[in-house]
Amino acid sequence: MAVVLIVEDEEQVRVLAESYLQEQGHQTVSAATADEALAALDVTERVDLLFTDIGLHGEIHAGLDLARQAVERRPELRVLYSTGQGVTDGMIAMFVKNSAMLPKPYTVDQLQQSLAIHFGIKPVSS
Repeated sequence: MAVVLIVEDEEQVRVLAESYLQEQGHQTVSAATADEALAALDVTERVDLLFTDIGLHGEIHAGLDLARQAVERRPELRVLYSTGQGVTDGMIAMFVKNSAMLPKPYTVDQLQQSLAIHFGIKPVSS
């Protein structure tokens, strides 16, 4: 079982990812903003993966900044970025170590594949 912190400002997308991961046997913590995510990170004992939208509430790089701050607090944290916008080389240069990218829109199968391929996170239950 993995513990995934989901940070997504679009409620429907956040709820879909959260529901899917819970169905797969994982524990989730969710947040709509970077500040909420950092607060959750401070009080949650274990977080294996940060799954964050790159652009939060109109701030183009908010998810990149969040990932950097989260990894400063927890160096072992892995990060899965997501965005519906194009990703530039400059943005990729800002990715933290142990990270991957999942373009939006994504299906639950694409989410599952990304988690398995990049992070070795597989469903606990089917």
